[in-house]
Amino acid sequence: MNAPLSQDNLNALQRSERQALVVKTLQASLPAHALLWNNEDTTPYECDGLTAYRQRPLVVALPETQAQVAAVLKTCHALSVPVVARGAGTGLSGGAMPNAVGVTLSMAKFNKILKLDPMSRTALVQCGVRNLAISEAAAPLGLYYAPDPSSQIACTIGGNVSENSGGVHCLKYGLTLHNIVKLKGFTMAGEPVEFGSDALDAPGYDLMSVVIGSEGMLAVVTEVTVKLIPKPILARCIMASFDDIRKAGDAVAAVIAAGIIPAGLEMMDKPMTAAVEDYVHAGYDLSAAAILLCESDGTPEEVEEEIGRMSTVLLANGATKIAVSQNEQERLTFWSGRKNAFPASGRISPDYMCMDSTIPRKRVADILLAIAEMEKKYQLRCANVFHAGDGNLHPLILFDANDADQLHRCELFGADILETSVAMGGTVTGEHGVGVEKLNSMCVQFSAAENEQMFGVKRAFDPQGLLNPGKVIPTLNRCAEYGKMLVRGGQIKHPDLPRF
Repeated sequence: MNAPLSQDNLNALQRSERQALVVKTLQASLPAHALLWNNEDTTPYECDGLTAYRQRPLVVALPETQAQVAAVLKTCHALSVPVVARGAGTGLSGGAMPNAVGVTLSMAKFNKILKLDPMSRTALVQCGVRNLAISEAAAPLGLYYAPDPSSQIACTIGGNVSENSGGVHCLKYGLTLHNIVKLKGFTMAGEPVEFGSDALDAPGYDLMSVVIGSEGMLAVVTEVTVKLIPKPILARCIMASFDDIRKAGDAVAAVIAAGIIPAGLEMMDKPMTAAVEDYVHAGYDLSAAAILLCESDGTPEEVEEEIGRMSTVLLANGATKIAVSQNEQERLTFWSGRKNAFPASGRISPDYMCMDSTIPRKRVADILLAIAEMEKKYQLRCANVFHAGDGNLHPLILFDANDADQLHRCELFGADILETSVAMGGTVTGEHGVGVEKLNSMCVQFSAAENEQMFGVKRAFDPQGLLNPGKVIPTLNRCAEYGKMLVRGGQIKHPDLPRF
């Protein structure tokens, strides 16, 4: 885990002079109401959904047009001022945490749906459009946008592109990457770029796949063309209880091994089940060690057949109780707890840190048992909810951020989860991104040569390294210091020195 990285090494006078220069230069391109620089105005932008780490930006710019976005980028490029693009600020890895001596580029005003095309089943939207708003707009056409992160009521499509977000239905319908046709935006130098094509295929390198999930380090996306798919005729959900974590984990692998790809396959452990049941009253089995939610959608015939097959597999693998939704309201009730896992956790703890590693499906039980041992080691509680079908974990470590010792133990706990996931054949992130949160753990997953290759890609897009600097890719020096920290059991030495 990591402390904020973009150190403000300027004294008050230097900062004031730099701020005045940036504001004065940007005022030539932006109206007065589109620039914020006073502390009381910039404080709301000091963090994203990872609230443990905060710092105020030098300036916040809120452009309203493509020309204004280009102007901000060109100005900052000329002045060598870092830029951090920001959507709704719902990210959970500090990817939108401001640079202390840079400009936060808020895309909040890019919130228009420009075109719905039922013939091509696509929607052209600005980057600040909310995820759920796309499906709401497409609903009269019988269409919707498939990726559905838990924050879909607030998160933006631009943020989803930045993090390659998924959701509870990504097992069947894919991540953001699989549901995007084309991107438009600008480089750090303010030059317009376009990735992807309205055609089924396009020649040349697939740079759209490089930009999606790059956490705002390669380009600023302003417009997105998304795929729309027909709303299923019917969807039903199984809620299965298990008296043993390992049985539940084995059941997940067994469902996929049986050739079934559910629309959703989610898991909650006992602490999480208790938290969400107290919040949403969905009728969850509080005696269960784990609960699986398995959804099927399609035609009535397809759903009936798949629900039957899944029920058989779940019972054969130790399910103690199975309930099947009988109508749409009951299906939504089953899902309400899973969709409200984060706010439910906020009711039982002053703070929580949501992790986001992945593991092979067959190791689900192993990682949960390992996390249980970590709870004893770090003396902190952890509630687990995750996309079981693709092995994407979301352990929520419960702590009090006002207690420095608890925050430190939480950071160690989180790093332990990430690195144990890698040891089990997984990765340090699934959909929340690396941001600043997982920088140290990237040293565990990737070699120095691999990190340098990633820096090479960034330099190809952003030679000066001004776009969202200090995120995602750790330097060789940082990895060396992290290795020493693990060996010696101490803090990273000289945390005040710049590393990027």
